[in-house]
Amino acid sequence: MAVFSKDASGVVVSVPNRPTRIVSLVPSVTETLFALGLGHRVVGVTDWCIHPAEALRSLPRVKGTKNPDLAAIAALEPDLVIANLEENREVDVRRLREGGLLVWVDFPCTVPEVIEHVRWLAGLGAPDDARAALLRAIETAAREVDGRHGDARRCFLPVWKDPWMTISASTYAHDLLSRLGLQNVFADEPGRYPRVTIEQIRERDPEIILLPDEPYAFTEADAGALRTELATAAAARNGRIHLVDGTLAFWHGPRTARALTEGLVPKGR
Repeated sequence: MAVFSKDASGVVVSVPNRPTRIVSLVPSVTETLFALGLGHRVVGVTDWCIHPAEALRSLPRVKGTKNPDLAAIAALEPDLVIANLEENREVDVRRLREGGLLVWVDFPCTVPEVIEHVRWLAGLGAPDDARAALLRAIETAAREVDGRHGDARRCFLPVWKDPWMTISASTYAHDLLSRLGLQNVFADEPGRYPRVTIEQIRERDPEIILLPDEPYAFTEADAGALRTELATAAAARNGRIHLVDGTLAFWHGPRTARALTEGLVPKGR
């Protein structure tokens, strides 16, 4: 039995109750499906789907999130393709649909929306125990982190450099930061990923700078350069420029619970 629902792209999709051949075009969704006990139904993933590594070793790859091999996806005969409004291109989703494939597009941008997203994925036929365990982990972590932090520390979290790009208030990473007691210094900028300059970063005077290893792979060399370029900023003066796991900042699903529980800042910093 199919369920008719409107997805994040605004299209009403007839989603099968228990799809048996799923292609995931979203790395975090792939990990979530396996965490929900639905991994045996996944028949294709992108090159960027890296978790859970061992389980994905033998699965067919359909190239990247931005350049999927549409013919390879069709050849897998999926009864459901899962995409993300931002990670995947509209043109690829449209061509898959024009080819007769059923595509569901999601776009959770806050922790509560992630919980609903996981609940929706679980509704594809996840075993009750796996569903309950994952939802309980995220909900408990979200509840326990509320009120844990006092005054928020000003934080700069870039996603790219040359040009420097960061996050605004309309992103999942921003919502995560705020729940962890970190004040996004560029929250008020327009767009989701505003371009900023070193001068602007210096003016906002972040107390902590988190350099993720994705989507741009920041390195210790980048951290060292910022310590020099932002020498007068609080983060540089106090030794609070850190390399961090980008999947905890940007992947929703099982990593939401980890990020809320473990935090993004290295312990003791």
